[in-house]
Amino acid sequence: MIELNKIYNEDCLITMSKMPDEFIDLVITSPPYDNLRTYKGYSFDFEKIAKELYRIIKPGGVVVWVVADASIDGSETGTSFRQALYFKDVCGFNLHDTMIYRKENPKPTTNFMHKRYEQAFEYMFVLSRGKPKTFNPITVEKTYKVHRTKVFSARQPDGSMKEGKYSSDKTYKIKENVWSYTVGYLSSTCDDVAFEHPAIFPEQLVADHMHSWSNEGDIVYDPFMGSGTVAKVSILMRRNYIGSEIAKEYCEIAEKRISLYKENIFAINQ
Repeated sequence: MIELNKIYNEDCLITMSKMPDEFIDLVITSPPYDNLRTYKGYSFDFEKIAKELYRIIKPGGVVVWVVADASIDGSETGTSFRQALYFKDVCGFNLHDTMIYRKENPKPTTNFMHKRYEQAFEYMFVLSRGKPKTFNPITVEKTYKVHRTKVFSARQPDGSMKEGKYSSDKTYKIKENVWSYTVGYLSSTCDDVAFEHPAIFPEQLVADHMHSWSNEGDIVYDPFMGSGTVAKVSILMRRNYIGSEIAKEYCEIAEKRISLYKENIFAINQ
């Protein structure tokens, strides 16, 4: 059987083979896509992993798949779209939301001949097995907060128009699905050791998804644990975690990061 709150130094397919059906509440991950990084020369079988993720996720569970495309011979690969459609059309996931992870300070290119705008975002495909069982929406303050009555018109199935009114006096609204984060050294995280890994995602991005799609005590899995961000945030937010990381060097970075975080928490509580 699988052990909770542990990172397994192995291929994620091996880790998932130890899990029973419908075991995981939430998956948050960013796979090594389109060879944008070498990741110690390892590769992964996307189709097998996608099918296993569907098997292990609970009904109502969510997979957050953060991915982008490389540009080869002047064209974006479209790998992200193909993966999203495979999850949906082959595996059976709902493509619940196509979200954007926007980098507020993307690294500028020095290639002024590529004739395209600077790349500043990645996709965050939110995939669910059926209707999500948990949604804890993040709210933001409205720009306009005055009480007002709005008039609207809605077209009916027979083509006719129906008018109505509704009043709005709420000062907050649900956040939009484009999320912006400052990235880079000591911005994605304050953990210096994490930057020994070549590509980490912001802790706040993970925390926002973990808050949105899970509750305390739930089990969160990252099949590509990397620097250990999902594990650290799980501890912070009182979730259980399981991680897979095939590269021993990265697994050691994640373990060191978690150990240092636990030591800091212990010191604060003394």
